[in-house]
Amino acid sequence: MEQWLIWAVLGISFVVIIIIQAISGNKKPIQSALGSMVLGIIALMAVNICGNFTSVTLPISTLSVSIAAIGGIPGVTLMLLLNMFF
Repeated sequence: MEQWLIWAVLGISFVVIIIIQAISGNKKPIQSALGSMVLGIIALMAVNICGNFTSVTLPISTLSVSIAAIGGIPGVTLMLLLNMFF
């Protein structure tokens, strides 16, 4: 996948998250959307760091980082569940 396409998807998803936050009545939609994306990426890193102890890891790829950024912590949880069952 080309680099510009990944950045375009992340940028568009960031704008969509901001719009959803604004519609829901959040006073700081940009800060909330950015915080959600950062928390998702931190959760993905935490899963891989704890993987030595739990033997559950997620591969770091453009798809997994994109899902973690767009979905936040629920996205990482979904990837973990899918990894455990399949």
